Amino acid sequence: MANIKSSIKRARQNDKRRARNRIYRASARTYIKKARTLIEGGDLSQAEQEVAHAISALDKAAEKGIIPKNNAARRKSRLVKLLHKTQAAR
Repeated sequence: MANIKSSIKRARQNDKRRARNRIYRASARTYIKKARTLIEGGDLSQAEQEVAHAISALDKAAEKGIIPKNNAARRKSRLVKLLHKTQAAR
């Protein structure tokens, strides 16, 4: 535990920020997982909606600096690529 006032405050700020950031990171992961599950399950119309939700969540996380912009772009690209590949196979 920190002893200096400024480091105590900094620790408190870090805890708040970590909790706030976890919400955005977790929601992005959840939407990605749902989309992948639907794509692999074959429900493509519902999967398209979930992919849109995942893209939105990734954009929000990248915009807030929680994940790097290129990381978000890479994840979106892979997700859409998987969706299109599955649609083309049908």
